Amino acid sequence: MRRTIPQVTALEAGHFPAAVSHLAEHESWRREIHRPATYVHKWWARRLGTVFRRILLDAVGADEGQGAATALDGLVAYDPFAGSGTTLVEAAKLGARVVGRDINPVATLTQRQGLAAWDFDQVKRLFAAVEDQVRTDIEVLFVTARGERVMHYFWVAVATCPECGDEVELFTNYVFAKHAVRSRSDRGHATCPSCHYVVPVTVGTDTTATCRRCDLHFELAGGPVRGKTMTCARGHCTPVIAALAGRAPQRRMFAKAVRVDGRLREYRPIDDFDLNLYDRASKLLADAAAGELAIPEGTLEHGSNTAQAINWGYRYWAQFFNDRQLYCLGRIGAALRDLPGDGPEREALIAAFGKTLEHHNVFCSFKGEGTGAVRSIFHNHVLRPERLSLEGDPWGEKGASGGYSGTLERLRRAHVYKQQPTDLVSVSARVVTASGFSSSVERRLVDSWQRLVDDPGSAYVVTGDAACTDIPDLSVDLVVTDPPYFDNVHYSELADFFHAWMRTMRPHPAYPQCDSTRDAREVQNTAVAGFQTMISDVWRECARVLSDNGLLIFSFHQSQTSGWAALMESLANSGLMVTATNLVVAEVTTSLTKHAAAEPNRVDVIVVCRKRSAQHALTPHQARTRVMRAVGALTTGGVLLGAGDVRTAVRAGVLAEGTKDPEMDWTELARYADAEADSAVAVFERSVTGGALEDGA
Repeated sequence: MRRTIPQVTALEAGHFPAAVSHLAEHESWRREIHRPATYVHKWWARRLGTVFRRILLDAVGADEGQGAATALDGLVAYDPFAGSGTTLVEAAKLGARVVGRDINPVATLTQRQGLAAWDFDQVKRLFAAVEDQVRTDIEVLFVTARGERVMHYFWVAVATCPECGDEVELFTNYVFAKHAVRSRSDRGHATCPSCHYVVPVTVGTDTTATCRRCDLHFELAGGPVRGKTMTCARGHCTPVIAALAGRAPQRRMFAKAVRVDGRLREYRPIDDFDLNLYDRASKLLADAAAGELAIPEGTLEHGSNTAQAINWGYRYWAQFFNDRQLYCLGRIGAALRDLPGDGPEREALIAAFGKTLEHHNVFCSFKGEGTGAVRSIFHNHVLRPERLSLEGDPWGEKGASGGYSGTLERLRRAHVYKQQPTDLVSVSARVVTASGFSSSVERRLVDSWQRLVDDPGSAYVVTGDAACTDIPDLSVDLVVTDPPYFDNVHYSELADFFHAWMRTMRPHPAYPQCDSTRDAREVQNTAVAGFQTMISDVWRECARVLSDNGLLIFSFHQSQTSGWAALMESLANSGLMVTATNLVVAEVTTSLTKHAAAEPNRVDVIVVCRKRSAQHALTPHQARTRVMRAVGALTTGGVLLGAGDVRTAVRAGVLAEGTKDPEMDWTELARYADAEADSAVAVFERSVTGGALEDGA
């Protein structure tokens, strides 16, 4: 029997249970292990499957357990900002028919992998064809003169002093390799500033070192770069950007890590064989026939996340790779591009190539021993040039960071998960992985509403503006999404890194050939007014397609009152009202971006909406009181929150009440929201030392 949406759901009647936050935190540590289907290709700000699963179950009054696999049977779930596809996969696991839309084709490519049905024997055959074609030719470019495997080459950026013309290697510290965890090993390796001999050092103890080859005694932290400036050997001090003068820096190999006896890592200086081998790769690149290589196309466009790269002189996406990388990646890319047909198996292998691109470019650096060696280009969500870059074999041995050799295993995990999904559940205060609570998510992908209607085993996933769809009126039961934030990472600026390759490889017939994934209709906007205008258009379309008793539910993470006010006003302008806000942990405690904030917060606010009807609005203080009860429930449940979490939650709760009043003065309500947030934070901070959490509540 088709399940219906209750008049008052669990999301609206109570608080999001603290247990969900604990499960979510557990998932967040190894997301790609717990939800492999949505990790075939890179996307940013991925939401946690555990959270969205609970949202979907609560929306229809269903419980976790054996019956969950059919909890959404007969219902249509739609995500207008589908991103990595979390909503689509979780809704499919619960039996829903799913519709996903995103304005960025790289996001759509990611979603498609999470749902597509693969013939895995065909995946293996196609992978073997690519391996036979390129592996040997790539591996011979990553060896020593004695035939040993080179795991990584270390490179340093070089700039020219504008006053004297001397070259300056942009070292800050001459220690280039050490263990990622100091307590496990204090061994490190430095490069001699004069001859680049490798010098063993004790990290945390040694401040100087002596080269065993040329006897130079040098300070380990005595590199020529301090902050944003460099100093040449003659004492001329120049900003690095000025020295580059709009040209991307040259890079010089100075060390390598060699695989010895099959498992040991040994650091050595670069020798003539290494230089000649790189020159050979450069010649192979230069002599490649037209079409022999897949080469990234396009130029960087100015933007928040491309500014640093452009300032360093990077103008073309091809400049993000050295000659050997371009040749090797180009060979793999061409082999994938030329695979026969246009089936989902070929598409999966091309999509998985994105991980290799992410970990094999001159913006990558060394993370350290004892962990995945490569710190990828997107480790801090911007295109930040590295002074010390790391180069590895793009095919890679088993287990190597981002090596294409690991693709088959990654796709196998995703394939198994899609056929028999697993979920995280709490058993006797322990988080365990359980099966049998979800349906298979494998779907045939279609590109129109009518084809979805005609094919019960399909999913409708397309690239396009969510403000204009072919979905009929009143035909969607649940809109569940995670909209972009107006002042945060601009995904299209980053996605162009992948698009520069994908447009040449054409993973599926509908993949666009545009120069950039940027679009004038993107909701993400640095200006509040622009964000509000664009997202209002999407909410209006959602209200049109949403059934009269349907729900629109989304998570939102925003630290500024102006962002929350714009969001809530956009809902009101679209004929929607907020019936509840809930809190859930969405970030791990060690998130670097959170620690960098003045008041870091880990929570997302889950916003529940219905079509507007006559409903009494709470006063700002009443709204704050309700929010603080939710905060208290989480803290009592053992969830660690901070002042930033409280401030965000109260702002959202107070401003949400404005959606119930068509005549709301949003400027005045925003002032009330700030005042109530300040008061709530003061009470919360007192409660940390033993006071009551809510005064007079």
